[in-house]
Amino acid sequence: MAAKYDISAGIEGEFEPGSKGAVLKNLKGITTKAAVDELEILSLVEAQEHYLDRIDTETEFTAGLICQMHYDWLGEIYPWAGQYRTVDMSKDGFTWPPAHRVSENMAQFEATHLRANTPFRCENREEATLRLAAVHAELLLIHPFREGNGRIARWLSDLMCLQADLPQSDYGFTGKNSKQNRESYLQAVILGYECDYRALATFFREALERATTG
Repeated sequence: MAAKYDISAGIEGEFEPGSKGAVLKNLKGITTKAAVDELEILSLVEAQEHYLDRIDTETEFTAGLICQMHYDWLGEIYPWAGQYRTVDMSKDGFTWPPAHRVSENMAQFEATHLRANTPFRCENREEATLRLAAVHAELLLIHPFREGNGRIARWLSDLMCLQADLPQSDYGFTGKNSKQNRESYLQAVILGYECDYRALATFFREALERATTG
């Protein structure tokens, strides 16, 4: 997960002067990765707390709301926060759909997956995890933003769980077995790109179980 993205030129491809290519150009002039990572974490926690009051059981998620979530999280850090990426992106030999298709793809994502699955209500966890996996994988495949796609997708999943009175998933990305959990997640997401959501559904089921059992 630490591998760098390959992107096209443009403001989203610029790095902060003095950061030696380690930190994206930002509104704070931060030049170290540790400092910008910490700020992103703190900003995400603050935004997530705000949305606990904003989202209720009747909220229908839209592409616009996802953009607003991204802005509310990163708007004080990056000038392009809340805006669809304008650069083409690839990583570890995988290339996401081109930037000029993002708006169209998000509109289709809203008309299908978001409209069919939010507000999020399920009869059982098996159904819930499969639907969570589908929404999650399809959003990550679009990769709408320059930065923060995984965290936005997981945040969306957490809010959907909140709607369905499910616990907030423990993804297991820190502590014991964190490396294995991250690898399982990435492999499941890749399968999800091909509309095979089973492994990702299993990952979500285990994440919910970890949250329940502690």
